[in-house]
Amino acid sequence: MQAHQQQFRVARLCRALHVSRSGYYDWQRREPSARQQEDVKLLAAIEQTHQTCRQAYGAEKTWRALNANGVACGKHRVARLRRQAGIEALRKQRFRRLEKHSLLGPAPNRLQRQFTVQCPNKVWVGDITVVPTRTGWLYLAVLLDLYSRSVIGWSMAEKADRRLLVHALQMALARRRPDPGLLHHSDRGAQYSSAEYRGMLKDHGIIISMSAKGDPYDNAVAESFFSNLKNELTHHKVFHSREHARLAIFNYIEVFYNRQRIHQGLGYRTPAQVEASVP
Repeated sequence: MQAHQQQFRVARLCRALHVSRSGYYDWQRREPSARQQEDVKLLAAIEQTHQTCRQAYGAEKTWRALNANGVACGKHRVARLRRQAGIEALRKQRFRRLEKHSLLGPAPNRLQRQFTVQCPNKVWVGDITVVPTRTGWLYLAVLLDLYSRSVIGWSMAEKADRRLLVHALQMALARRRPDPGLLHHSDRGAQYSSAEYRGMLKDHGIIISMSAKGDPYDNAVAESFFSNLKNELTHHKVFHSREHARLAIFNYIEVFYNRQRIHQGLGYRTPAQVEASVP
């Protein structure tokens, strides 16, 4: 415990180890047990993982991250120390969808909630969200590869117009260079039905699919990404400017989400690990 006093408050360590402060100071004067020393070291590793992973992980993911980094420990022990130390993942907040403009001539729902695919560049899913800042709204458009859940294209702008989507699509096309026949799924937002955007999809041999009217579950993977973004970043920060938000979102997508964040649906692997496993 003494080795970690500068990093963590004595009160938290005492609570985690079920000892009183007076008991701790008495303990200082005698040799700690091997189990207590191990618990203190493990708690320090848990705290470090908690901060490194943006306070997003519960006990299960924390345990898996520790084991992946060479820290041998039991899942129940991790859960106990987290609970005793008061370490909790950031709570999920209610997800509020953007209001969508009604459109004529939406594409049929060809995806039909088939969210498991066997290879990359088979299905891309896209959506738009808005992030509040003190200088105004910042809109974010993303495209994810359904195979790895990796964000392969993104764009941020002050307006949610067709150019926002075009820039995200251009990034994805440049990164992936998909063969014709790729399925592009989105909701029925006005931007996704613009002539320019749908023309780009057609020019690259991409098939269009759209959710049923007012049904977010038809685009659940994209919705889930934005839910995670909000729960793990934007709901817990005040952005003083759009540029501040841009930098934070860029870091979240390219550094944390794509390369560090493990996903239960991917067998507790990161999108980058799934991509790297493709023959």
